[in-house]
Amino acid sequence: MNEQMEIKIIALTTSIINVIISLIILIFYDFSLNHFQFLQDFDKVKFCDFYSGLDGISIYFVLVTTIITPIALLSNWSSRKLTIRAYAIIILLLETLLLAVFLLLDVFLFYVFFESILPPLFILIGLFGSNERVRASFYLFLYTLLGSLFLLLAILTMSSLMGTTDFDGLFKTLFEFDVQKFLFIGIFIAFAVKTPFIFLNLWLLKAHVESPLGGSIFLAAIVLKLSLYGIFRILLPIVPKATLIYTPLIFSICVITIVYASINTLRTIDIKEIVAYSSVAHAAVYVLGSFSNSVIGIEGSILLGLGHAFVSSGLFICMGGILYDRSHTRLISLYRGMTQVMPVFSILFFILSLGNMSTPLTLNFIGEFMSLYGAFERLPILGSLASSSIVLSAAFTIYLYNRIAFGGSLTRHFTISFPDLNNREFTILFILVGFTVILGVYPAVILDGLHYSVSTLIYSFNADVSHYFL
Repeated sequence: MNEQMEIKIIALTTSIINVIISLIILIFYDFSLNHFQFLQDFDKVKFCDFYSGLDGISIYFVLVTTIITPIALLSNWSSRKLTIRAYAIIILLLETLLLAVFLLLDVFLFYVFFESILPPLFILIGLFGSNERVRASFYLFLYTLLGSLFLLLAILTMSSLMGTTDFDGLFKTLFEFDVQKFLFIGIFIAFAVKTPFIFLNLWLLKAHVESPLGGSIFLAAIVLKLSLYGIFRILLPIVPKATLIYTPLIFSICVITIVYASINTLRTIDIKEIVAYSSVAHAAVYVLGSFSNSVIGIEGSILLGLGHAFVSSGLFICMGGILYDRSHTRLISLYRGMTQVMPVFSILFFILSLGNMSTPLTLNFIGEFMSLYGAFERLPILGSLASSSIVLSAAFTIYLYNRIAFGGSLTRHFTISFPDLNNREFTILFILVGFTVILGVYPAVILDGLHYSVSTLIYSFNADVSHYFL
């Protein structure tokens, strides 16, 4: 066994151990309790409250992070262009930093680790990306860094007013309405860049297209969910009144983003960029549900976020890992008739496409239906306009699948034969398809655990808002 294979096996084993630990935590987690569990306090750190814990919402983000990490490692398993040692270190470092974001219970540390994922992603894209990797890595770094400066200002304001950055202390705080408006704008700008919304998504497209496959998987599956988690952890419980006031504006931005991203997906010719644009549209839908101020909308946004993590990862593996590795081109016009030469790939790609268009019996359908239902209950007109995502996502997904799987025989530009999926590729796609379908058929596995935490969040949100009207 050579050195590179040893490094791969060690990295993969480490990531699988993390999956096992997270599953053990899930088994022993008590969903009937309304407080953080598995608390760990680090007394030697004096400059802030450095302790970690889990609640009924963050535990699912931890699970999806540990599940996606071995998939990201396996996706570039046979790539000869990568320096395996550096790639494995960056992937495992990203997992550690992302887990810290979901585990630490201090808003200042949330910001620190929220930003700390930028250097590893910058290095990952800059070292292992495609032709314009340097430009893409700088777009990623500068866009998200500048956007997050507003979050830092909001955190400093909260710290100066309350003397603490502890989540538990801030949850019990009632800021003045004018202060809440200021805090909301600063926090939301950072999350809008991370989501990203319309006019702020240029960095995401370049990062997805130029990134190595593992980086694209991490970006789509986990990094885009940081804003969703931040909404539940910071915006809703700490600035509830401002959230209620700004909801129509956020809904309008989400609707515009859904339509804009979907139309751009229809006209794009780069297969990785198509999946990236579709991620922007789906991100707008789950943000819509998170601001619906209803249990069904918030639970739907979490389900859609988890479903999107599995489906988008699978689609990026299909586009950037399987098709691109065999042909070394991302132009969709050169692919057609893949069903004739890659039947197993076409079947798994078809199931993932069904998930991407939120077809019933997939986790994405449950999440999108609940998100849109919650949005419709909150603001019926904007909720109805947002429901156009049902038609638009079906349009660009079916168009993508038809152009690749059917449409004639394989183009003559490819003189070599296209082999079907090997065991590694089949295993990765089968795992992602399995999560999408099984959780779509039986979503109660997640909903039963979410319900109490989300109900408590809504109760606290409405209780805080009522103080301003009594």
